[in-house]
Amino acid sequence: MKIKPSIGVLSIQGDIEEHKQVTKQVLDHFGSRGDVSSIRYAEEIERIDGLILPGGESTVIGTLIGIQGGIFQTIRRRISQGMPVLGTCAGMILLAKRAYDRFLGDTKQQLLSNLDIVVERNAFGRQRDSFETDLRIPTLGKNNNTFKAVFIRAPIVTELGAGIDIFAEFNNRIVGVRQGNIIGTSFHPELSGDDRIHRHFVRIVLDWKKRRTEKH
Repeated sequence: MKIKPSIGVLSIQGDIEEHKQVTKQVLDHFGSRGDVSSIRYAEEIERIDGLILPGGESTVIGTLIGIQGGIFQTIRRRISQGMPVLGTCAGMILLAKRAYDRFLGDTKQQLLSNLDIVVERNAFGRQRDSFETDLRIPTLGKNNNTFKAVFIRAPIVTELGAGIDIFAEFNNRIVGVRQGNIIGTSFHPELSGDDRIHRHFVRIVLDWKKRRTEKH
């Protein structure tokens, strides 16, 4: 039986269409007839099998989520129940337990706190300091594990809790982590022209969906 996952992209602000396009491409690659949709409301979160939190402005996204009835609590609960999630740049900040800004100090912003990390926002500078670089990411495969990473006002991970696996670093700074069903990246894989991060995420979604289907 073909697994048909439903993957949502939180569509409040940020690189929404880019994530949707890459994820659809990956589902086609796997021969899955699943769907990718824009997510804005709590009831939509209840119906999906995986969630992408895109890059953008984390304070704006967090504030807008906060005024949407129940969506923050619903996302937090579903992730804690095992739903796979991919957070990129601002999305990783939202997943963290604590965030502070390189320039402003403690941000005191509302966070999901599912990912046991502390992040420093704007760790590489402002918008004008954006850059691209090749990262070595062993989890992508032995033969070709170089990934072109796009950094735009990117955060870094400065503290790790238990059970956090580091899968990407740049200049001894942590820029890619995984904790069970949660993947966080400082960079923007949806802008790289390389779909392997999304493939890795979709595999996790497919496995989770399969296990849940078999239980029922």
